[in-house]
Amino acid sequence: MPIESTSILPLLAVGIPGIAGTLIFALGRFTVWLREILALLGTLGALVASILIGIHTVKGYAPTAVGRQFYADPLSALLVVLVSLIALLATVYSLKYMRHTVADSGLPHTTTIGRLTAYYGWLMLFISTMMWACLSNNIIMLYVAVEASTITSGLLVAFYWDKRSLEAGYKYLMLLTVGITFSLFGCVLVYATGANILGGSRGLLLSELKAVASQFPTMTAILASAFLIVGFGTKAGVAPFHPWLPDAHAEAPTPVSALLSGVMLKVAIYAMVRTISLFYPSFPPIATFALALGVFTLVIGDIMAVAQDDLKRMLAYSSVSQIGYVLMGFGIGTQLGIYAGLFHLANHALAKALLFLAAGAVIYSSGLRRLSELGGLAKRMPVTSFCFFVGALAVAGVPPFNGFQSKLALFVAGGNAGNWWAVVIGTGASLVTLLVLLKAAKTVFWGQLPTAFEKTIALKEAPLSVLIPMVLLSILCIVIGVYPKAVYIPLKSAASVVQTISSPVTSVASGDRADVHMGALEKHR
Repeated sequence: MPIESTSILPLLAVGIPGIAGTLIFALGRFTVWLREILALLGTLGALVASILIGIHTVKGYAPTAVGRQFYADPLSALLVVLVSLIALLATVYSLKYMRHTVADSGLPHTTTIGRLTAYYGWLMLFISTMMWACLSNNIIMLYVAVEASTITSGLLVAFYWDKRSLEAGYKYLMLLTVGITFSLFGCVLVYATGANILGGSRGLLLSELKAVASQFPTMTAILASAFLIVGFGTKAGVAPFHPWLPDAHAEAPTPVSALLSGVMLKVAIYAMVRTISLFYPSFPPIATFALALGVFTLVIGDIMAVAQDDLKRMLAYSSVSQIGYVLMGFGIGTQLGIYAGLFHLANHALAKALLFLAAGAVIYSSGLRRLSELGGLAKRMPVTSFCFFVGALAVAGVPPFNGFQSKLALFVAGGNAGNWWAVVIGTGASLVTLLVLLKAAKTVFWGQLPTAFEKTIALKEAPLSVLIPMVLLSILCIVIGVYPKAVYIPLKSAASVVQTISSPVTSVASGDRADVHMGALEKHR
């Protein structure tokens, strides 16, 4: 068990972007450049605080604040580092991209210079609410934080305020608000039962509930898990609760799309796993159901992605599929399964954010996003082309990119646990992902430039502030793929948190599965 220590770091991680957002709303309308500086400082401050939290947790400490209402263990630390990292890169990307939408640029969506204050303000509050969800130790406040992130992100989805954006924002808020209400029922049910056992407010704390979850009545555990899976699963884009996702990802500003797919879905998966894994030791069928739901999700996502002509919608459906792989790892329930699920969660956050940013660069330069209208852009946009291919191969699980390492771990974990049916389906779906993403890459970047592009001298590579986040994400995808030990310690520490809540499905004689995985990777290389 980690050693709890009172610290201001969890409050800083949540408060810095929140304060930055408040100041942007108050001062951004008077000074145009101030809102961008405040946004950069807000995300940079959140990243620094998150890294410090991660260092503390790896050393065996658990920073807490406000009477243990905020609690950071290695699992929380992994999520807040991912959220703040992608947030900082998305903010840097926004500097030029969002200003470009103000001009008469021929983009699918445009806005006005005055509305950028609202964009950066809501962006900071969105990031703050996600950080709050990852650091909350109060099961009711966990729901509140996830719901708050729905409201802030919903306003960003509808940001452009045209017909398509408003329709996507309405659908997003309506479906998620209704869906997440089920998670409130689950959280209240867990709290009410836990309070009867623990007494008083201790029943609110997740760190306390995990010790007594085995004493819950069977029907209570099953009903609470069902509510939690439906509620947080809707937010995570788990099938069949995913219909909001393609519209929201497609119509939101591209930096917001990268945050939605890269980290918001992961925060919802975190909330689901943090709550339902309370019941793993005493109620194994819950993990089995999570595994089946994960496999169903990855199949549905890939099938829908095949039929898309819109580049951003295709990437959105691909995100549904990859969330299925993450849920598959947690559903396997072994130490290696949990480790692999977290590994794929991190890898997908990096690779899918990269793909959405690369798609945004294409839209920035061409004003188009339909695959049937694009072609041959590698001649004019070589850096974007390279980054898109890196992201596509990483998501598809092709070596030597990071997605290969996590999918290998998932399939090894499934085989060790005897879930060969899930391994076979997952492998087949991964091949479909490869075909879908490579077809999109080939269509957009290879072949001949459309006649309209051949005559357009202005079609060129995106600005440096758009390219830098993409290049950094590409480097991370390659480095982690070639040297997965770089992230082994934080991932193993995060997996051990879930492992202390759940019990291994396999016997103790099977040993440390995460170490077995690392040995297998060494042999492979």
